[in-house]
Amino acid sequence: MEPIPDRHTGDAPTAVVAKRVDRGSADLTEITELARAAGYEVTASLSQARDQDPAYHFGEGKADELAALVAREDADVVIIDNEVGPYQTFNIGSKLPEGAEVVDRFTLILDIFGQRAQTRKAQLQVELAELRYELPRAEVKASLAKRDERPGFMGLGEYDESRERDIKAQISRIKDELDAIAETEEKRRERRRESGFDLVALAGYTNAGKSTLLRRLADDLAVDENAERHPDLDSTAESENQLFTTLGTTTRRANTGKRDVLLTDTVGFISDLPHWLVESFKSTLQSVYHADLVLLVVDASEPVEEMREKLVTSHDTLYERNEAPIVTVFNKVDRLGDDELRRKREALSALAPNPVCASGLTAERVDELRARVEAELPDWKRERLLLPLSDETMSLVSWVHDNGHVDREEYDSQQVDLEFEAPPSVVEQARSRAADLDHEATAESAESP
Repeated sequence: MEPIPDRHTGDAPTAVVAKRVDRGSADLTEITELARAAGYEVTASLSQARDQDPAYHFGEGKADELAALVAREDADVVIIDNEVGPYQTFNIGSKLPEGAEVVDRFTLILDIFGQRAQTRKAQLQVELAELRYELPRAEVKASLAKRDERPGFMGLGEYDESRERDIKAQISRIKDELDAIAETEEKRRERRRESGFDLVALAGYTNAGKSTLLRRLADDLAVDENAERHPDLDSTAESENQLFTTLGTTTRRANTGKRDVLLTDTVGFISDLPHWLVESFKSTLQSVYHADLVLLVVDASEPVEEMREKLVTSHDTLYERNEAPIVTVFNKVDRLGDDELRRKREALSALAPNPVCASGLTAERVDELRARVEAELPDWKRERLLLPLSDETMSLVSWVHDNGHVDREEYDSQQVDLEFEAPPSVVEQARSRAADLDHEATAESAESP
């Protein structure tokens, strides 16, 4: 049994965490943090290295040891850092003291998601994940409910033969609503691009420091939260040291130099997530998949092997659907020396050939990150327009300043000579408006005596 720091307050429900691995030693750090993020007070832990037992997941002797530990700690729940089948859950639960529950890794994660879901979109995604988790277990739970003598054990309740049909109908309804939300968000992204904004997404594991980097890069004073064209800009982006602080998306405006950028922070990745859970949150990940640039944030203070594993998993998730360039950011460099950072860069060069090294906390080398963002974004077009001098022309010039970067602006008594760089969509709009101005000027000239 591994010792757990004494954090007992008497207010939170208590938990024992447990994990089985096929071989080697089990690391319970993450599941302990997940349990605390869900509101549990972890008082003890237990692990075992052996092949999975079909009846108890652990060996039966270890299941007895786990039950004794739960009894000794008077714990409310045992949290198992594995995916445990319904029959295994029932068998383990039958050994526990009256009132103690069994929760597996994915049930715990869904619990955290449910607690953090604030928006309608986040709530729908949590509900979808819960239903997908429940669907293949509906029949098994039915048979277990008939055998269970303790009311409410595992929350099984009475079996309803229509439950599976209800689950499938609910999944279909939620997917339709999420598709409608995704369509609205895609239209919003296009409006932003047409307004001259580049879309940059922050991706990476929980606690990699994405929210801290967002706060460091964000240009708070430039954001008008009530502006009509930015209806979802959040006033704050939390950077607490806990998992899943950011469940939905947080978007803020940043200025990297010439470019106006909208940065979006999304829910953090976490290891060993099954496909059905990632799929349930693909609506949130659309902000990543449809970005102009992705910043993959990695905690550089972690061991090399852990960084490698997270980079591989992140690449699997991102490259499946993402078409934008990906820049790896080694964050938290304030926590390690130059020699250690150099060794990690060399060791991970195949996965991160040219990372940006920075610290969101101290702002160390953040300017290099800004410059890299600007360099990696899609190329702007250069344009030169000769415009007739008029009030409408001045309005167009002002609009180009807002949506691009003006390199030269010269006036004479008849016209304005304007040279600028801007996204292709802005250049096309400027050309169209300039053509209208030329047409109006020509018509007015023809009508003059």
